[in-house]
Amino acid sequence: MSQLAQSLAIIPLPAVIEPREGSFVFGPQTRIAVSLDSRELGERLRSELRPAMGFSLELTGRGGKDTISLGLDRSLKLGPEGYQIEAAADQIDIRAVEPAGLFYGIQTLKQMLPAAVFRQGRQEGVEWSVPSASIKDSPRFGWRGAHLDVSRYFMPKEFLLKFIDLLALHKLNTFHLHLTDDQGWRMEIKKYPKLTEVGAWRSDSMLTYDPPTHDGKPHGGFYTQEDLREIVAYAKERFITVVPEIEMPGHAQAAIAAYPELGNSGLPLPVGVTWGVNENVYSVDEATIQFNKDVLAEVMEVFPSKFIHIGGDEVPKTQWKASKAAQARIKELGLRDEDELQSWFVRQMDTFLAEQGRRLVGWDEILEGGLAPGATVMSWRGEEGGIAAAKAGHDVVMAPNQWTYFDHYQSRDHASEPHAIGGFLPLQKVYEYDPIPPDLTPDEAEHVLGAQGQVWTEYIATPKAVEYMAFPRLSALAEVVWSPVDKKCFDGFVTRLQKHLERLEAKDVKYRPLSPQPHPLNDLEPELASNLV
Repeated sequence: MSQLAQSLAIIPLPAVIEPREGSFVFGPQTRIAVSLDSRELGERLRSELRPAMGFSLELTGRGGKDTISLGLDRSLKLGPEGYQIEAAADQIDIRAVEPAGLFYGIQTLKQMLPAAVFRQGRQEGVEWSVPSASIKDSPRFGWRGAHLDVSRYFMPKEFLLKFIDLLALHKLNTFHLHLTDDQGWRMEIKKYPKLTEVGAWRSDSMLTYDPPTHDGKPHGGFYTQEDLREIVAYAKERFITVVPEIEMPGHAQAAIAAYPELGNSGLPLPVGVTWGVNENVYSVDEATIQFNKDVLAEVMEVFPSKFIHIGGDEVPKTQWKASKAAQARIKELGLRDEDELQSWFVRQMDTFLAEQGRRLVGWDEILEGGLAPGATVMSWRGEEGGIAAAKAGHDVVMAPNQWTYFDHYQSRDHASEPHAIGGFLPLQKVYEYDPIPPDLTPDEAEHVLGAQGQVWTEYIATPKAVEYMAFPRLSALAEVVWSPVDKKCFDGFVTRLQKHLERLEAKDVKYRPLSPQPHPLNDLEPELASNLV
């Protein structure tokens, strides 16, 4: 890795960085040259630079000396998200095939500036200079994602917007939003108002699983459809697709609490207050199938994403085995067992989504009993489900818990960390992950769309706690899914990360430090073990 690449500390690492002589210095006279198709991005760049620099760059239609030129060039061989930067002492030129690539070029440009550029007030005594360089860059994978569970602990809309900004900084393009589970339903559904009137509120929250302890405090919240449209629009402006997840047929107790007839017993249930696998699953009655289609219809009105996530994980079959209606359904459909009944359930949703021009994605349990024709598998129980799906010709998103579950501990010394769900996932292990398993042939590997990091929030109750668990591990994963595999080097990444953490600090991110030091979180002040362990 070149000395320039190390000193610039761009994360994720670009494919090619070549040094040039001199540096470009921003000043009040600097202009941003835009065309009709780059004007919106130029305006955003100007608005993002203004607070820290203390001056506003003029937008112009002509390039030349002392300008940052933004433009599209369809002749570039860099793909729809690639870009090139030619930074010289007198001007900077950023070109891309599509606006998304131009946006990512701007993210790189901002990282080439001093970290103080990310602050929201005027920074005195800073020379706003960019080293001269030639950069050519494009991502390794098309699905570069981060998942956030807002069903266990509701996160305010303002934090979701901040989280989206952080994804954009890291050139991530998919925000997987886990909206429903046993412990909370977070999306307004106009046809079924009790989902949020009842299902969005629980009486208690579990603090520890073994031994079981609870806090005794009510918790809840939900997003209106207008809130979610705002989040989707905000993400779209940053070239991020929001993929909603509505869990079915398991992890459904919050919905059944709102509408008991959706369950297998018809008996009233509370919204869940304990974590773990739950036996209260949806029935397989036609009315329940229609309910889920109705919900997905409203979800699709709010979320234009090609993929709609239906969960499908951790579905105990106990209630179906005991249910006369479920057993009659198995017999009527000529199914072998309850696994095939779940597969039938998923196929109903797959067909419905396909009719609307969408694609179903679900956790790897949707493989059990046979996979719906158009389904995409998100492999979380290791890579085995993803390998099986890819070999069968299905698209795959890699999300294995061993490498991408950011609710796991960041030190072997659990007492030194905030309480977590378990496991141990240090920074280096995240960085060294490769989403393409060696078991796949090149043709099969084409089905691996990419990978994403998961933030499940059973024990992550606040936005600051989310930041602490996600960063800098998500910074490492961003490089996994963007940068060329032959350019990866953990030692080099850690060197660049030192400067990148200054950027996160400027953006008020409560990241986990790399070296042992006091770092209070949720009234805890542990001496934290090294993040590199």
